[in-house]
Amino acid sequence: MRTSTKLRIPHSQEDCELVGVLEQLAPEEPTHGRKIALILHGTMGHKDYLFQKRLALRFPLDSFRFDFRGNHESGGQWTQGGFAQDVQDLVTVVAYLRNTYGYDIDVVVGHSRGSVVGMHWLCTSEEGQSARAMINVSGRYRMHRIYDGVEVYRKEWDTQGYYEWKVTVARQPVVQRIYPHDLEEFSRWNAAIVWEKFPANIDVLTVHGLADKTVPSYDAVIYSRAFGSRTPGTHSLHLIEEADHNFTNRQDEVVECILEWWDALNQRRLKTGIWMTGVRGKL
Repeated sequence: MRTSTKLRIPHSQEDCELVGVLEQLAPEEPTHGRKIALILHGTMGHKDYLFQKRLALRFPLDSFRFDFRGNHESGGQWTQGGFAQDVQDLVTVVAYLRNTYGYDIDVVVGHSRGSVVGMHWLCTSEEGQSARAMINVSGRYRMHRIYDGVEVYRKEWDTQGYYEWKVTVARQPVVQRIYPHDLEEFSRWNAAIVWEKFPANIDVLTVHGLADKTVPSYDAVIYSRAFGSRTPGTHSLHLIEEADHNFTNRQDEVVECILEWWDALNQRRLKTGIWMTGVRGKL
């Protein structure tokens, strides 16, 4: 009975629309007061990128995944350091889901930049206080480490003032400009807000690849310390050996891990510590 509905949400602060997909398990039933999962993509990704669509089609809850502004089908301008704008996008989406359907946010799932944005929203929004869970996949904590790859940009910065980042998004070529001030803005984003502002009741799963060259896996250890110090909320850390930032050829493992953890959460079997799903026979 699951149905997929594409939504075009007018932005509350920008002259653009945010495009996403609403997955509903029981589309004929009332949605007022129903729980929903938000699934957030990372830098230069999109709503069906990596594990996002796979998870949405198997998650035992209604879900909504969307393209942040300037990404894929959504309007507006993307910037490398635009975390604050991404948070505004998320606020717009949550308000629409609440006002149009009556949904309550139960869990936020984020990959990379989407994780950082989702955690900030949970720390700063009234609606985030009543969520039950956060799933942090490849989330960056040490924002200043964005400068680790700065040499890639310098030649074009020196000759034309910006770097042209050429990627393929949803099988289409995309070029975005990165300016020096973008990296400065990126590096100043306050990921440390989670130590004092993250809701104490929310259970968190952190998933990170040990071969991640974009965000070092030690960032997952820092998040483990931040989230593991709270009560009654728990923190589970799951590290995937030989997995890169995007979990290339390992994305189904990410989905399985999340689903098993979610099942344990609903059965109240979670304890803070290492999450070792599906590895008993491989040790």
